[in-house]
Amino acid sequence: MGVSQHDGPRVAAVICAGGSGSRAGAGAPKQYRLLDGRPILAASLELFLNHPSVSQVVTVIGADHADLYESAAAPFAGSDRLKAPVAGGDSRQASVRAGLEALAADAVDIVLVHDAARPFATPALVDRAIASAFANGGAVPGVAVVDTICEVDRGGGRGGTLDRARCRALQTPQGFDYARLRAAHGQALAAGREDFTDDGALYGWAGERVVVFEGEIENVKLTTPEQFEVFARREAVEALLTLGDVRVGTGFDVHAFGPGDHVVIGGVAVPHGFGLSGHSDADVVLHALTDAVLGALGDGDIGAHFPPSDPAWKGADSARFMADAVARVRARGGVIAHLDVTVIGEAPKVGPHREAMRARIAEICGVAVGRVGVKATTTEKLGFAGRREGLAAMASATIRLPLTEELA
Repeated sequence: MGVSQHDGPRVAAVICAGGSGSRAGAGAPKQYRLLDGRPILAASLELFLNHPSVSQVVTVIGADHADLYESAAAPFAGSDRLKAPVAGGDSRQASVRAGLEALAADAVDIVLVHDAARPFATPALVDRAIASAFANGGAVPGVAVVDTICEVDRGGGRGGTLDRARCRALQTPQGFDYARLRAAHGQALAAGREDFTDDGALYGWAGERVVVFEGEIENVKLTTPEQFEVFARREAVEALLTLGDVRVGTGFDVHAFGPGDHVVIGGVAVPHGFGLSGHSDADVVLHALTDAVLGALGDGDIGAHFPPSDPAWKGADSARFMADAVARVRARGGVIAHLDVTVIGEAPKVGPHREAMRARIAEICGVAVGRVGVKATTTEKLGFAGRREGLAAMASATIRLPLTEELA
Protein backbone atom coordinates (compact mmCIF):
# COMPACT_ATOMS: atom_id res chain seq x y z
CA MET A 1 0.00 0.00 0.00
CA GLY A 2 1.55 3.31 -1.08
CA VAL A 3 1.54 6.39 1.14
CA SER A 4 -0.54 9.19 -0.32
CA GLN A 5 1.28 12.47 -0.81
CA HIS A 6 -1.81 14.19 0.62
CA ASP A 7 -1.95 12.45 4.02
CA GLY A 8 1.62 11.14 4.36
CA PRO A 9 5.17 12.44 4.09
CA ARG A 10 6.24 14.63 1.20
CA VAL A 11 8.55 12.44 -0.86
CA ALA A 12 11.19 13.35 -3.44
CA ALA A 13 13.49 11.11 -5.47
CA VAL A 14 17.10 11.67 -6.50
CA ILE A 15 18.13 9.54 -9.49
CA CYS A 16 21.90 9.09 -9.82
CA ALA A 17 22.76 9.09 -13.52
CA GLY A 18 26.08 10.88 -13.61
CA GLY A 19 28.48 7.97 -14.06
CA SER A 20 30.49 7.21 -17.18
CA GLY A 21 29.57 3.52 -17.08
CA SER A 22 33.12 2.49 -18.07
CA ARG A 23 32.70 -1.01 -16.62
CA ALA A 24 29.86 -1.64 -19.07
CA GLY A 25 32.30 -1.58 -21.99
CA ALA A 26 32.43 0.55 -25.13
CA GLY A 27 29.45 2.67 -26.07
CA ALA A 28 27.24 5.29 -24.47
CA PRO A 29 27.12 5.55 -20.65
CA LYS A 30 25.08 2.58 -19.43
CA GLN A 31 22.19 4.71 -18.14
CA TYR A 32 21.55 5.90 -21.71
CA ARG A 33 21.86 2.57 -23.48
CA LEU A 34 18.69 1.07 -24.86
CA LEU A 35 16.78 -1.59 -22.99
CA ASP A 36 13.43 -2.67 -24.37
CA GLY A 37 13.73 0.06 -26.99
CA ARG A 38 14.32 3.01 -24.67
CA PRO A 39 17.17 4.46 -22.58
CA ILE A 40 17.69 2.67 -19.26
CA LEU A 41 17.27 5.96 -17.38
CA ALA A 42 13.72 6.25 -18.73
CA ALA A 43 12.63 3.28 -16.62
CA SER A 44 13.61 5.04 -13.37
CA LEU A 45 12.04 8.31 -14.46
CA GLU A 46 8.79 6.51 -15.25
CA LEU A 47 8.87 4.61 -11.94
CA PHE A 48 9.07 7.71 -9.76
CA LEU A 49 7.09 10.16 -11.89
CA ASN A 50 4.15 7.75 -12.01
CA HIS A 51 4.27 6.83 -8.32
CA PRO A 52 1.43 8.56 -6.42
CA SER A 53 3.55 9.23 -3.33
CA VAL A 54 6.47 10.94 -5.08
CA SER A 55 6.01 14.67 -5.67
CA GLN A 56 9.46 15.72 -6.95
CA VAL A 57 12.11 13.95 -9.05
CA VAL A 58 15.58 15.33 -9.76
CA THR A 59 18.18 13.58 -11.89
CA VAL A 60 21.91 14.03 -11.34
CA ILE A 61 23.74 13.79 -14.67
CA GLY A 62 27.26 14.00 -16.02
CA ALA A 63 28.53 17.44 -16.97
CA ASP A 64 28.56 16.50 -20.68
CA HIS A 65 25.38 14.39 -20.72
CA ALA A 66 22.80 17.16 -21.24
CA ASP A 67 21.80 16.03 -24.74
CA LEU A 68 21.61 12.37 -23.72
CA TYR A 69 19.45 13.28 -20.75
CA GLU A 70 17.09 15.47 -22.80
CA SER A 71 16.51 12.60 -25.21
CA ALA A 72 15.88 10.05 -22.43
CA ALA A 73 13.59 12.42 -20.51
CA ALA A 74 11.67 13.69 -23.55
CA PRO A 75 8.58 11.50 -22.90
CA PHE A 76 8.26 13.08 -19.44
CA ALA A 77 8.97 16.70 -20.37
CA GLY A 78 5.43 17.80 -19.52
CA SER A 79 5.49 16.47 -15.95
CA ASP A 80 5.33 19.12 -13.24
CA ARG A 81 7.05 16.65 -10.90
CA LEU A 82 10.25 16.54 -12.94
CA LYS A 83 12.80 19.13 -11.86
CA ALA A 84 15.64 20.32 -14.08
CA PRO A 85 18.66 18.00 -13.99
CA VAL A 86 21.75 18.97 -12.02
CA ALA A 87 25.40 18.23 -12.77
CA GLY A 88 27.05 15.64 -10.56
CA GLY A 89 30.47 15.66 -8.94
CA ASP A 90 33.60 13.53 -9.14
CA SER A 91 32.12 10.81 -6.90
CA ARG A 92 28.73 9.25 -6.29
CA GLN A 93 28.70 10.92 -2.87
CA ALA A 94 29.26 14.34 -4.42
CA SER A 95 26.55 13.66 -6.99
CA VAL A 96 23.97 12.69 -4.37
CA ARG A 97 24.89 15.81 -2.41
CA ALA A 98 24.19 17.90 -5.53
CA GLY A 99 20.81 16.24 -5.91
CA LEU A 100 19.93 16.91 -2.28
CA GLU A 101 20.88 20.56 -2.62
CA ALA A 102 18.64 20.86 -5.67
CA LEU A 103 15.71 19.99 -3.39
CA ALA A 104 16.65 22.50 -0.67
CA ALA A 105 13.95 24.99 -1.66
CA ASP A 106 11.21 22.35 -1.71
CA ALA A 107 9.18 20.96 1.16
CA VAL A 108 10.58 17.42 1.42
CA ASP A 109 10.21 14.97 4.31
CA ILE A 110 11.53 11.75 2.77
CA VAL A 111 14.10 11.45 -0.03
CA LEU A 112 14.67 8.32 -2.07
CA VAL A 113 18.11 7.86 -3.65
CA HIS A 114 18.16 5.51 -6.64
CA ASP A 115 20.75 4.34 -9.17
CA ALA A 116 19.62 4.83 -12.78
CA ALA A 117 21.37 1.56 -13.65
CA ARG A 118 18.66 -0.36 -11.74
CA PRO A 119 15.78 -0.23 -14.27
CA PHE A 120 13.78 -3.15 -12.82
CA ALA A 121 12.72 -1.64 -9.48
CA THR A 122 8.95 -1.80 -8.92
CA PRO A 123 6.33 0.51 -7.37
CA ALA A 124 5.97 -2.02 -4.52
CA LEU A 125 9.67 -1.57 -3.68
CA VAL A 126 9.20 2.20 -3.65
CA ASP A 127 6.23 1.74 -1.29
CA ARG A 128 8.40 -0.24 1.12
CA ALA A 129 11.24 2.29 0.92
CA ILE A 130 8.92 5.17 1.80
CA ALA A 131 7.19 3.35 4.65
CA SER A 132 10.45 2.08 6.17
CA ALA A 133 12.19 5.46 5.90
CA PHE A 134 9.20 7.19 7.48
CA ALA A 135 9.20 4.71 10.38
CA ASN A 136 12.97 4.51 10.94
CA GLY A 137 14.66 7.58 9.49
CA GLY A 138 16.96 5.57 7.23
CA ALA A 139 16.19 2.42 5.23
CA VAL A 140 17.97 0.42 2.54
CA PRO A 141 16.64 -2.55 0.54
CA GLY A 142 18.57 -5.79 0.72
CA VAL A 143 18.24 -9.34 -0.55
CA ALA A 144 19.48 -12.53 1.08
CA VAL A 145 22.84 -13.86 -0.05
CA VAL A 146 22.64 -17.43 -1.39
CA ASP A 147 26.32 -18.04 -2.16
CA THR A 148 29.04 -18.77 0.37
CA ILE A 149 30.77 -15.46 1.17
CA CYS A 150 34.36 -15.29 2.33
CA GLU A 151 36.99 -12.63 2.91
CA VAL A 152 40.02 -12.47 0.60
CA ASP A 153 43.44 -11.16 1.59
CA ARG A 154 45.53 -8.82 -0.55
CA GLY A 155 47.31 -11.75 -2.17
CA GLY A 156 44.07 -13.39 -3.22
CA GLY A 157 44.11 -15.96 -0.45
CA ARG A 158 40.88 -17.22 1.00
CA GLY A 159 40.03 -15.81 4.39
CA GLY A 160 37.26 -16.58 6.84
CA THR A 161 33.73 -17.46 5.82
CA LEU A 162 31.08 -14.89 6.66
CA ASP A 163 27.72 -15.90 8.09
CA ARG A 164 25.53 -15.44 5.02
CA ALA A 165 22.40 -15.55 7.18
CA ARG A 166 23.50 -12.15 8.51
CA CYS A 167 24.54 -10.73 5.12
CA ARG A 168 22.43 -8.83 2.62
CA ALA A 169 23.21 -7.55 -0.87
CA LEU A 170 22.11 -3.90 -0.77
CA GLN A 171 20.14 -2.15 -3.49
CA THR A 172 18.36 1.12 -4.23
CA PRO A 173 16.10 3.04 -3.85
CA GLN A 174 17.28 3.87 -0.35
CA GLY A 175 15.04 6.09 1.75
CA PHE A 176 15.97 8.70 4.35
CA ASP A 177 14.71 11.61 6.37
CA TYR A 178 15.66 14.38 3.93
CA ALA A 179 16.94 16.94 6.45
CA ARG A 180 19.05 14.35 8.29
CA LEU A 181 20.59 12.92 5.11
CA ARG A 182 21.43 16.41 3.87
CA ALA A 183 23.04 17.20 7.23
CA ALA A 184 24.97 13.91 7.15
CA HIS A 185 26.37 14.76 3.72
CA GLY A 186 27.41 18.15 5.09
CA GLN A 187 29.20 16.48 8.01
CA ALA A 188 31.04 14.09 5.70
CA LEU A 189 32.15 16.96 3.46
CA ALA A 190 33.41 18.94 6.44
CA ALA A 191 35.29 15.88 7.69
CA GLY A 192 36.95 15.36 4.32
CA ARG A 193 35.17 12.04 3.81
CA GLU A 194 34.39 11.51 0.10
CA ASP A 195 34.73 7.73 0.08
CA PHE A 196 31.16 6.65 0.79
CA THR A 197 29.64 4.70 -2.12
CA ASP A 198 26.39 4.00 -0.27
CA ASP A 199 24.14 6.55 1.41
CA GLY A 200 23.11 4.08 4.08
CA ALA A 201 26.75 3.83 5.19
CA LEU A 202 27.13 7.61 5.23
CA TYR A 203 23.89 8.05 7.16
CA GLY A 204 24.98 5.46 9.74
CA TRP A 205 28.45 7.04 10.01
CA ALA A 206 26.70 10.29 10.99
CA GLY A 207 25.08 8.47 13.93
CA GLU A 208 21.66 7.91 12.39
CA ARG A 209 19.65 4.68 12.46
CA VAL A 210 19.47 2.62 9.26
CA VAL A 211 17.37 -0.52 8.83
CA VAL A 212 17.36 -3.06 6.02
CA PHE A 213 14.02 -3.88 4.42
CA GLU A 214 13.12 -6.51 1.84
CA GLY A 215 14.55 -5.83 -1.61
CA GLU A 216 13.79 -7.55 -4.92
CA ILE A 217 15.84 -10.26 -6.62
CA GLU A 218 15.00 -8.78 -10.04
CA ASN A 219 16.28 -5.33 -9.02
CA VAL A 220 19.76 -5.91 -10.44
CA LYS A 221 22.27 -3.20 -11.27
CA LEU A 222 23.38 -3.31 -14.89
CA THR A 223 27.15 -2.93 -14.81
CA THR A 224 29.05 -5.35 -17.07
CA PRO A 225 29.03 -5.96 -20.84
CA GLU A 226 27.93 -9.55 -20.16
CA GLN A 227 24.77 -8.32 -18.40
CA PHE A 228 23.84 -6.15 -21.35
CA GLU A 229 24.39 -9.06 -23.72
CA VAL A 230 22.18 -11.33 -21.60
CA PHE A 231 19.32 -8.83 -21.51
CA ALA A 232 19.70 -8.09 -25.22
CA ARG A 233 19.33 -11.80 -25.98
CA ARG A 234 16.38 -12.05 -23.62
CA GLU A 235 14.67 -9.11 -25.34
CA ALA A 236 15.21 -10.71 -28.74
CA VAL A 237 13.67 -14.00 -27.62
CA GLU A 238 10.73 -12.26 -25.95
CA ALA A 239 10.11 -10.20 -29.10
CA LEU A 240 10.03 -13.33 -31.23
CA LEU A 241 7.61 -15.03 -28.83
CA THR A 242 5.26 -12.14 -28.11
CA LEU A 243 5.57 -9.77 -31.08
CA GLY A 244 4.78 -12.25 -33.81
CA ASP A 245 2.76 -9.93 -36.04
CA VAL A 246 5.49 -8.72 -38.42
CA ARG A 247 4.43 -5.89 -40.72
CA VAL A 248 6.18 -3.94 -43.46
CA GLY A 249 5.14 -0.51 -44.70
CA THR A 250 6.49 1.72 -47.46
CA GLY A 251 6.69 5.47 -47.90
CA PHE A 252 7.61 7.89 -50.67
CA ASP A 253 8.12 11.64 -50.61
CA VAL A 254 9.22 14.39 -53.02
CA HIS A 255 10.16 18.02 -52.45
CA ALA A 256 11.31 20.63 -54.94
CA PHE A 257 14.37 22.80 -54.47
CA GLY A 258 13.80 26.44 -53.54
CA PRO A 259 15.74 29.34 -52.09
CA GLY A 260 18.15 28.48 -49.28
CA ASP A 261 21.66 27.43 -48.38
CA HIS A 262 20.97 23.95 -46.94
CA VAL A 263 18.57 21.04 -46.99
CA VAL A 264 17.38 18.95 -44.06
CA ILE A 265 17.68 15.23 -44.80
CA GLY A 266 17.18 12.57 -42.15
CA GLY A 267 17.13 15.21 -39.44
CA VAL A 268 20.56 16.54 -40.49
CA ALA A 269 21.19 19.97 -42.02
CA VAL A 270 23.30 19.46 -45.16
CA PRO A 271 24.91 22.49 -46.88
CA HIS A 272 23.62 23.00 -50.41
CA GLY A 273 23.06 25.76 -52.94
CA PHE A 274 19.30 25.47 -52.52
CA GLY A 275 16.78 24.66 -49.84
CA LEU A 276 13.77 22.36 -50.05
CA SER A 277 10.26 23.76 -50.18
CA GLY A 278 7.13 22.10 -48.90
CA HIS A 279 5.47 20.70 -45.80
CA SER A 280 7.23 21.58 -42.51
CA ASP A 281 11.03 21.55 -43.00
CA ALA A 282 10.60 19.43 -46.18
CA ASP A 283 12.71 16.56 -44.86
CA VAL A 284 12.02 13.95 -47.54
CA VAL A 285 13.72 11.19 -45.53
CA LEU A 286 11.74 11.62 -42.32
CA HIS A 287 8.52 12.14 -44.30
CA ALA A 288 9.00 8.92 -46.23
CA LEU A 289 9.95 7.00 -43.07
CA THR A 290 6.95 8.40 -41.20
CA ASP A 291 4.61 7.23 -43.96
CA ALA A 292 6.31 3.83 -43.97
CA VAL A 293 5.70 3.37 -40.24
CA LEU A 294 2.11 4.60 -40.52
CA GLY A 295 1.61 2.27 -43.46
CA ALA A 296 2.81 -0.71 -41.46
CA LEU A 297 0.28 0.24 -38.79
CA GLY A 298 -2.51 0.78 -41.31
CA ASP A 299 -2.97 4.22 -39.76
CA GLY A 300 -3.26 6.69 -42.64
CA ASP A 301 -0.39 8.87 -43.76
CA ILE A 302 1.54 11.93 -42.64
CA GLY A 303 -0.93 14.29 -44.30
CA ALA A 304 -3.84 12.79 -42.38
CA HIS A 305 -2.18 13.37 -39.00
CA PHE A 306 -0.33 16.61 -39.84
CA PRO A 307 -2.22 18.34 -42.68
CA PRO A 308 0.00 20.62 -44.79
CA SER A 309 -2.89 23.11 -44.81
CA ASP A 310 -2.53 23.58 -41.04
CA PRO A 311 -0.25 26.59 -40.37
CA ALA A 312 0.85 24.93 -37.12
CA TRP A 313 3.19 22.69 -39.15
CA LYS A 314 4.77 25.42 -41.28
CA GLY A 315 8.53 25.01 -40.90
CA ALA A 316 8.09 22.37 -38.17
CA ASP A 317 10.86 19.91 -37.34
CA SER A 318 9.88 16.66 -39.05
CA ALA A 319 11.31 14.75 -36.11
CA ARG A 320 7.96 15.46 -34.43
CA PHE A 321 6.12 13.53 -37.16
CA MET A 322 8.53 10.61 -36.97
CA ALA A 323 8.35 10.47 -33.17
CA ASP A 324 4.56 10.53 -33.30
CA ALA A 325 4.48 7.56 -35.69
CA VAL A 326 6.85 5.60 -33.44
CA ALA A 327 4.72 6.47 -30.40
CA ARG A 328 1.70 4.99 -32.22
CA VAL A 329 3.60 1.74 -32.66
CA ARG A 330 4.48 1.60 -28.97
CA ALA A 331 0.94 2.50 -27.94
CA ARG A 332 -0.15 -0.71 -29.61
CA GLY A 333 2.52 -2.70 -27.76
CA GLY A 334 4.84 -2.89 -30.76
CA VAL A 335 8.45 -2.17 -31.59
CA ILE A 336 10.39 -0.83 -34.57
CA ALA A 337 12.39 -3.72 -36.03
CA HIS A 338 14.11 -1.94 -38.93
CA LEU A 339 13.99 1.28 -40.97
CA ASP A 340 15.45 1.68 -44.45
CA VAL A 341 15.45 4.70 -46.74
CA THR A 342 16.92 5.61 -50.12
CA VAL A 343 17.49 9.25 -51.10
CA ILE A 344 17.02 9.93 -54.82
CA GLY A 345 18.83 12.90 -56.39
CA GLU A 346 21.99 14.15 -58.03
CA ALA A 347 23.00 16.46 -55.18
CA PRO A 348 23.81 17.01 -52.40
CA LYS A 349 25.85 13.89 -51.75
CA VAL A 350 24.49 11.76 -48.93
CA GLY A 351 27.62 9.69 -48.27
CA PRO A 352 29.50 12.21 -46.10
CA HIS A 353 26.42 12.62 -43.89
CA ARG A 354 25.11 9.05 -43.88
CA GLU A 355 26.23 8.10 -40.36
CA ALA A 356 24.96 11.35 -38.86
CA MET A 357 21.56 10.66 -40.47
CA ARG A 358 21.47 7.10 -39.18
CA ALA A 359 22.35 8.29 -35.68
CA ARG A 360 19.69 11.02 -35.72
CA ILE A 361 16.96 8.71 -37.03
CA ALA A 362 17.90 6.10 -34.41
CA GLU A 363 17.76 8.76 -31.69
CA ILE A 364 14.31 10.00 -32.76
CA CYS A 365 12.92 6.47 -32.93
CA GLY A 366 14.63 5.08 -29.84
CA VAL A 367 16.28 2.19 -31.70
CA ALA A 368 19.85 1.03 -32.18
CA VAL A 369 21.74 2.57 -35.09
CA GLY A 370 22.13 -0.94 -36.51
CA ARG A 371 18.37 -0.95 -37.15
CA VAL A 372 18.57 2.01 -39.53
CA GLY A 373 19.71 1.93 -43.14
CA VAL A 374 20.37 5.04 -45.26
CA LYS A 375 21.28 4.81 -48.94
CA ALA A 376 21.36 7.13 -51.92
CA THR A 377 21.06 6.83 -55.68
CA THR A 378 20.69 8.98 -58.78
CA THR A 379 18.31 8.64 -61.73
CA GLU A 380 21.15 8.80 -64.27
CA LYS A 381 20.16 12.44 -64.97
CA LEU A 382 16.63 11.42 -65.97
CA GLY A 383 13.47 13.09 -64.67
CA PHE A 384 13.09 15.93 -62.16
CA ALA A 385 15.75 14.47 -59.84
CA GLY A 386 18.17 14.11 -62.73
CA ARG A 387 17.54 17.72 -63.69
CA ARG A 388 18.39 18.73 -60.11
CA GLU A 389 14.92 20.16 -59.52
CA GLY A 390 14.43 18.44 -56.18
CA LEU A 391 14.91 15.37 -54.03
CA ALA A 392 12.86 12.25 -53.41
CA ALA A 393 13.06 9.43 -50.88
CA MET A 394 11.52 5.99 -50.69
CA ALA A 395 11.44 4.11 -47.41
CA SER A 396 10.38 0.89 -45.78
CA ALA A 397 9.63 0.16 -42.14
CA THR A 398 9.43 -3.23 -40.48
CA ILE A 399 7.55 -3.31 -37.19
CA ARG A 400 6.49 -6.03 -34.76
CA LEU A 401 3.09 -5.97 -33.05
CA PRO A 402 1.56 -8.37 -30.56
CA LEU A 403 -0.43 -11.20 -32.11
CA THR A 404 -4.17 -10.53 -31.96
CA GLU A 405 -7.21 -12.72 -32.12
CA GLU A 406 -8.14 -11.28 -35.52
CA LEU A 407 -5.15 -13.15 -36.99
CA ALA A 408 -6.43 -16.53 -35.81
